[in-house]
Amino acid sequence: MNMLSKFRLFVLVGILALSGFSAYGQMNGAYGAYSPYSVFGLGDLSREGSAYNKSMGGVGIASANRRFMNLMNPASVSIRDSSSFMADFGLADKNTVYRQNGLKSGNNTFNMYNFAISFPIYRSSAMMLGITPFSDVGYNISLKQTDPGIIGNTGNITYNTYGEGSVYQMFIGAGATFWKRFSIGAQAIYYFGNLDKVYNQDFSNTSYASLKSGYELMVRGFTGKFGVQYQQPLGNDLFMVFGATYRLGTAMKGNTVYYENKNTADIVDTLVYSTAVNGKDNDLRIAGEFGVGVSIKKGEKWSAEFDYMVSDWTGSGMDRYDGYGVSGNSKFTTSVSQSFRAGFEIVPNRNDIRYYLRRCAYRVGAYYEQAYYKMDGNTVSSLGLTFGVTLPVFRWYNGLTVGVDVGQRGGLKTNMVRERYVSFVIGFNIFDIWFQKPRYN
Repeated sequence: MNMLSKFRLFVLVGILALSGFSAYGQMNGAYGAYSPYSVFGLGDLSREGSAYNKSMGGVGIASANRRFMNLMNPASVSIRDSSSFMADFGLADKNTVYRQNGLKSGNNTFNMYNFAISFPIYRSSAMMLGITPFSDVGYNISLKQTDPGIIGNTGNITYNTYGEGSVYQMFIGAGATFWKRFSIGAQAIYYFGNLDKVYNQDFSNTSYASLKSGYELMVRGFTGKFGVQYQQPLGNDLFMVFGATYRLGTAMKGNTVYYENKNTADIVDTLVYSTAVNGKDNDLRIAGEFGVGVSIKKGEKWSAEFDYMVSDWTGSGMDRYDGYGVSGNSKFTTSVSQSFRAGFEIVPNRNDIRYYLRRCAYRVGAYYEQAYYKMDGNTVSSLGLTFGVTLPVFRWYNGLTVGVDVGQRGGLKTNMVRERYVSFVIGFNIFDIWFQKPRYN
């Protein structure tokens, strides 16, 4: 395949991936995540990274692996084979069982979660660009009025609240390596997306008008992310890698629309329709994030890594402004989110020509995370284990990565919802050597 054909192929893949994100966001009833906890703020924040990162507990700040795209640290983009082109996109499926006060239900979601490409610039420098989810809103909760005194006068009343939508982050960045040990990188990030949060009150008696109210949240923002990595040789092909990342906090643009409609059998009356401009009528912010990591690796045979990440959302305004804060029996307040992540990878024999399974990369990981909000003063935490394998395909570093995440969020105490989930991710790792001079015409 010549250079022009390769370029056209990857442009086509990119267009199809971006179209998939757009179509997914516009599908009525499609959820990027489904959780009662996503009613608050921007919803569930997505765990960053490709299938490579996700199958190792979410680590990546100190990952220095030239065979995979590492979306966690922009400095790692320059750690690669020269003249190599890389692409990564993936699919995710999550199956969750919810339980609260004797009630039990389940749900599953399936969608595309990232698309990214990377290519060299000059010598030990390279670029990376792509799109990935930042947060997701998805919930649908209904209940019926049970007070006989009220039902006797009005008939049956059903209360329903639901929400859907996603915020995505589109990024472009570059990195460079100096003295074969020290790497730096930076990314420009653009946030965009729409979130809908709706509340309905429906009467079975048509002489009463049903009410519908809700918020249409348009989220826009621009920020930057910076990263560094340093590799220290320890001898005998053994290295220790130190990494750090910092994402700047940013003022959130866009607007917030609030509406109230009264619905009868034939007429829809708009009672309220108001718009607040973010940055003018409020001071909503997307919080910054700081992360550090350390790993130890032996060539391309095995590696182990530990990461810590922290993000302060207390000044974001999510608990103060309509559409983002929540009123009702439960009180949500912004907090400081943090996570502890660990992962391990081993390849028995990458060059084995007899046994295919010895060439596969096997991974295991664990994580503990605290959300960026509290519920009635209680921390909402998640913990889980991850497992994964990359199956080599064709030649070079092309591969199919399959990962599993088994975990739990919340608990049964203090009226919280407990979520137990099993997530599956499939990542497609595409690798090719470009800019080669043909040996034969």
